[in-house]
Amino acid sequence: MSCGLGEAPYYESSRHTLRFVDIAKEQLHFVNLNKGPSSLQSFDLGTPVSTTADIEGSDDEIIVGAKHGYAIMNRNTKKLEYIKKVWEQRDGPGKDERMRFNDGVVDHEGRYWASTMNDPKVKTPPADEGVLFRLDPDMTLHRMIEKVSIPNGTCFSPDEKIMYFIDSPTSNVFQFEYDRKTGEISDQKVFYHVEGDGVPDGMAVDRNGCLWIAICGGGKVLKVSPEAKVVGEILIPNARMITCPAFVDEDLFITSAEEEEPEKYPDSVKYGGSLFRVCVGVTGLSVHKFRRR
Repeated sequence: MSCGLGEAPYYESSRHTLRFVDIAKEQLHFVNLNKGPSSLQSFDLGTPVSTTADIEGSDDEIIVGAKHGYAIMNRNTKKLEYIKKVWEQRDGPGKDERMRFNDGVVDHEGRYWASTMNDPKVKTPPADEGVLFRLDPDMTLHRMIEKVSIPNGTCFSPDEKIMYFIDSPTSNVFQFEYDRKTGEISDQKVFYHVEGDGVPDGMAVDRNGCLWIAICGGGKVLKVSPEAKVVGEILIPNARMITCPAFVDEDLFITSAEEEEPEKYPDSVKYGGSLFRVCVGVTGLSVHKFRRR
C-alpha cells in the first residue's frame, strides 16, 4: 500500500486499530495493530476526506471533514452524510468546489476544529482562502481563523491553555491563548519557525508538552520543547513528504505522501506514501471524541 497523500492517523483505542486517510486517492484505511500490516483494510470513499474523529456514545459512526463540510460516516457501509456544510452565499460563487478540508482535531470539550484549503485538483497554487472552523456539540459553526492557505497541525497543550496552529507556507507554528470553557482563542504569536528544507505539516503533542512536527519536504519529524527548542529528531529514510504523526502508547505512527519531484529526488520515491512506526519512549495526550448533542 502506498498513499498519494497519507494523512490524519487516528488511534481507535477501543479496537486497538489505527485509521488514516489518503486524501488524493479518496480512501480510508484501517490497520489492526495486534495483527500488523497484513490486516490493512482500504475503502474507496468517492470524495476527499482529510480528517476523522470518533463520536462519543457511538460505535457505528465517525465524523469526518470531507469535500464540502462535516459529514457522518457509517463504519459498516462507509457511506457519508453531510451534517454541516461550511460555505455560504457570502463566500461567493464556486468556493464550495475550490475548497476541501485538510486537518482537524477534537478539543477537551468535544468541539471539532477542522481547517480548509484550496483543493489541488481544482486550484493551484493555494491562495489564502482557507478557514479554521470549529463545530460545537450543539452544531453551531464558528470561523476561528481566516485567510490561511494550507492550515495544519491544530493541537492543544497538556494544561489546556495553549492552542497551536500551522499555516504551512509560512513555516511558522503559531500559538494562541485558548479558553477551554468558551473555545475562544486570542493573542496569536509565532511559537516556532522551521528553518531549512521542508515546511511544517501535521503535529502531535506528548504528555510533557513537546510538539512532534512533521516536516513535509524535509523527511523528518522534529521534537520541539514547550520552550520552542528542538530536542529531538526522527529522520525518515527515502521519504521526504512526511505529513502527520499520531501517538499509540509510546509509538509514533507517521503518515507520508508520494514524492512530488521524483526526478529530482529519486531516492524518496521508494517509501513515499508509506506509514511509519517509531518507538519514541513517551506517550501522547488522550484523543477526544466529538460530543454530538
